[in-house]
Amino acid sequence: MKTLLHTEKERIEKTIEKCEICFVGMIDTDQIPYVVPMNFGYSDGVVYLHSAPEGRSLSILKQNPNVCVTFSTPHHLVYQHPKVACSYRSRSESVIAWGKVRFEEDTDRKTDALDIIMQKYTARKFTYSEPAVENVKIWKIELEKATCKEFGVPHYQQSSAM
Repeated sequence: MKTLLHTEKERIEKTIEKCEICFVGMIDTDQIPYVVPMNFGYSDGVVYLHSAPEGRSLSILKQNPNVCVTFSTPHHLVYQHPKVACSYRSRSESVIAWGKVRFEEDTDRKTDALDIIMQKYTARKFTYSEPAVENVKIWKIELEKATCKEFGVPHYQQSSAM
């Protein structure tokens, strides 16, 4: 089976849309990797995240705003022959992207980001209290580079619409 590399923006965005969470990797001041799973919203090349106003991630990002964000679609097992163990593979897609975290402080922009995040998970419309918006940290990551891989593609298939 093949692994296909995709660099087209449309394909990357289509894969991101299929994902429920992302994993945000950062490096602390001791050069130790730290990765957190997060809910997210995505719009026009920007990933939006939210968190508490304090914590380990925020301390790390104040020192080094560079992050690697990974998205992965649900996996399912595929094989070329049921009796050949090495022919088994997980079928999935992933996106790995890089950027810098900028914290959004403007109340209206924070509300817009919260709407983008919530639209990922529900079609409901929300209103937010002023204290709720003030007490949430909004992360904005403009993706500087991103690649997409498609895993477990049968040899006879050039691409798939998973």
